[in-house]
Amino acid sequence: MNATFLNDLLSTLTQRYARRWVTRHEDNGQGAELLLEQCQVLLDSDGEASSMAHAHRALQRYQRLSDTDKLRFFQALASGFNPDPDAVHAAYAAYSADPDSAHAQALFRACEPPRQELLRRLNLLPGYTFELVRMRADLQHLLREHPELRPLDADFTALFSSWFNRGFLVLQRIDWHTPAAVLEKIIAYEAVHAMRGWDDLRRRLNPADRRCFAFFHPATGDEPLIFVQVALTDGLPDRIQPILDSKAADPSAAEEADTAAFYSISNCQVGLRGISFGNFLIKQVVQELRQELPNLRNFVTLSPLPGFVDWLRERRDDPAFPLSESDRKALAILDNPDPRSLLQAANGLQQLVMPLAAHYLLEAKGRHGQPANPVARFHLGNGARLHRLNWLGDVSDNGLRQSLGLMVNYLYVLDEIEANHERFASQGHIVSSREVQRQAKQAEKRLKHEPPATPA
Repeated sequence: MNATFLNDLLSTLTQRYARRWVTRHEDNGQGAELLLEQCQVLLDSDGEASSMAHAHRALQRYQRLSDTDKLRFFQALASGFNPDPDAVHAAYAAYSADPDSAHAQALFRACEPPRQELLRRLNLLPGYTFELVRMRADLQHLLREHPELRPLDADFTALFSSWFNRGFLVLQRIDWHTPAAVLEKIIAYEAVHAMRGWDDLRRRLNPADRRCFAFFHPATGDEPLIFVQVALTDGLPDRIQPILDSKAADPSAAEEADTAAFYSISNCQVGLRGISFGNFLIKQVVQELRQELPNLRNFVTLSPLPGFVDWLRERRDDPAFPLSESDRKALAILDNPDPRSLLQAANGLQQLVMPLAAHYLLEAKGRHGQPANPVARFHLGNGARLHRLNWLGDVSDNGLRQSLGLMVNYLYVLDEIEANHERFASQGHIVSSREVQRQAKQAEKRLKHEPPATPA
């Protein structure tokens, strides 16, 4: 009898016992309180079999909680499963007196919140890693209104960063022959350009000049963690609609392409938010494509610009922002709820909006001095170059609402990636093309109300 069989048998018996226990012990209105008692029993448990039973029982109980009880459970974990201050002080005093490795380890153990060990023990049975990912997804939905839960979220992040590190990730190509259960998830999880069903999916997977790759993890089965869609093109693409609507089946299209365009990257699991997969995914996909198609010379994104219209509207309504009155009036169109009106007014907005978009990407900052735009943060942090802004690159309703149709090419120059990443991480420096820099200077002059230069 091998170890796998014994583990499976033990897991089955444990789950059957726990199901009977939960059936016999209904909540009787206790909800979160009973679950917290079970968690404490799990922390106090020494035997492997009993710990597995307690873990299964606790997660079953969690799944039965109401939203209100889930909040109470999270609040109790965040406030009541903290390190023992006396133990921390004693360990620190010992380390201060004799800073050797043994005392350092003792200090580390004293500082670790007991809830981290609880989460480890909840992960004892096969398949429970994904249950914890779902638990953190519930927690994520509560953080905005309940910031006191952030220490608990930090514990999840610390553990998931280890459990989902690059060494455990498996890259798989997704094509039309991939099992239907996975394909259904690709449709459901697509977060950039929504798919309307199987016909849309076929157009993105079946043509010879399309590729799709996803990361999976042994603990999540057929649940993808993140996936990227790629179009193989002749030159850098500047519009998304021809890519999404293409039905090309020319078998030579891939061999003749010189550019791999990453046009959609979707994180699939809310519970893994903040765990970095995308940088590994892009770099490995580049390696895969170079091996398959050595004629590829350019690796570039065709990216959305989410939040740009919101930023424009805030600047327009801010008296301190140095827009001219005529520019503020021109941007009144942003209040029209019909996105088609934005498309009709596009020709008159281009000279105003394109320079402001370059200014937004290069100058607008969010928390910690990082670029305000999340897509820019991602690609610039990966070592890409801000290469080109594309006017009316996405004329879908969503594209017009979030960015006035603008799209961005971030260029991955393989010999520059590491240097760009280091400069961005250490200095916040954004590597950009001359064209984008020129547009940003136009915005600077416009904001100073200087007249445009007269053409020679």
